[in-house]
Amino acid sequence: MPEGWIENKNMLRQKDMDAKWLKKNGKNSFGYKMHTGVDKKHKLIRAVEVTSANVHDSHVFEELLVDNTSKDVWADSAYTHKADNLPEGYRSHIHNRSYRNKALSSFQVNHNHENSKIRCRVEHVYGFVKGKMGLFIRTIGLRRADFKIVTSSLAYNIWRGIRLAA
Repeated sequence: MPEGWIENKNMLRQKDMDAKWLKKNGKNSFGYKMHTGVDKKHKLIRAVEVTSANVHDSHVFEELLVDNTSKDVWADSAYTHKADNLPEGYRSHIHNRSYRNKALSSFQVNHNHENSKIRCRVEHVYGFVKGKMGLFIRTIGLRRADFKIVTSSLAYNIWRGIRLAA
């Protein structure tokens, strides 16, 4: 925090102390991240967690499984190390990840390709929420960002429910 801001309450009100920086694929981002658990059959959002941008996806993995009615877990390669530590009874369909000097085998490549057919359904949800709904967080504080993301998820589920009923 810059010097002199503690005495000036107006400056503190304009500073987001909860949001953090993240550098991914050479691109800097500041703000918050939306973590979701999505039903693969109906594309409904079942669980939402909001964190600052610098929190890795795997840190909220267990929270997203709480309301999971299926025992199948589909996830991208960010969760590879979680595949061995899934709770009792869950089946892992987590993408395999290549490492430096260790490429994926042809079996692993085919496994990832098959899993991508299911996982892409989650990406459709993100595309709709960020694209058509125009979700863009311009709030100060984690609580306000959480409220905006959760209400956007609720609005998406209402829209999706109407589409499913039609």
